[in-house]
Amino acid sequence: MNSFHLRALGVALAVLVLSLVATASSQDTGPLPPSQNSPAPAATPAPVTSPAAASAPAPASAPVPATPASASSKPATINVPGGTHIPLVLHNAVSTRSARPGDPVYFETVFPVMIDGKVVIPAGSYVSGEITESKRPGRVKGRGELMMKLTTLILPNAYMVNLNAIPGNAGTGGGETTDNEGKIIGASNKGSDIGTIAKTAGAGAGIGGLATQSAKGVGIGAGVGAAVGLAAVLLTRGPEAELPRGSTVEAVISRSIVLDADKIQFTGPGQASALAGPPNREPVRSANPF
Repeated sequence: MNSFHLRALGVALAVLVLSLVATASSQDTGPLPPSQNSPAPAATPAPVTSPAAASAPAPASAPVPATPASASSKPATINVPGGTHIPLVLHNAVSTRSARPGDPVYFETVFPVMIDGKVVIPAGSYVSGEITESKRPGRVKGRGELMMKLTTLILPNAYMVNLNAIPGNAGTGGGETTDNEGKIIGASNKGSDIGTIAKTAGAGAGIGGLATQSAKGVGIGAGVGAAVGLAAVLLTRGPEAELPRGSTVEAVISRSIVLDADKIQFTGPGQASALAGPPNREPVRSANPF
């Protein structure tokens, strides 16, 4: 290889080295800034808004549901405690003469029951029950007895609840009384029985004295009259236990009643039926049995 070829090869190698150095330099420094004479890039046009769209109101946000009131702010139930007295009036007459266990009894409240200043059982509510025991008075001893249970309470809005109550303080117009178990007991007839025996004995004594005109006749007549009077007593029952229509009792609740508060929305005390009270059946007895 001559010297000319060597010089040509050296020039070519030098050019190649310079080219490689220039390429590496351009990669490190990034693209060159545009020249002063290059045109500026076109601006992006703004979106065109129509007049109708510009005047339209912005969409309203979705409504936020109201938070329900706390359940504890209003009681769900109302409790009528055991031992509460409910004044009642009787709609159908009951007597030991004809009553049988299972016979229905119908009452009506005559005065409202209030809890915490609110009417919970208005006057004019209905109470029903049934006879559980009926015992007629004996001919020698024993009084008439009635027992009943009050099972259902119906309010004026037709809301019906179970009731467990017994009657007390019966006002029957006669001599009936009630015990602490709700038993209604008929009046006693002892005074009348003594009077009957005394009257017949006196009448017999008068008849015997007139017939014989002697003290012996008087004694015989008195004995015969007393025997007749005693027989009359033994053959006659005592007074029946009765609750005429219009009799009043107080229902005594045995255990508490739980009422639905949503159904107890009464704004007044209510009104009971105009029902006449029972007639007076108390016997007029003289202090002197003779």
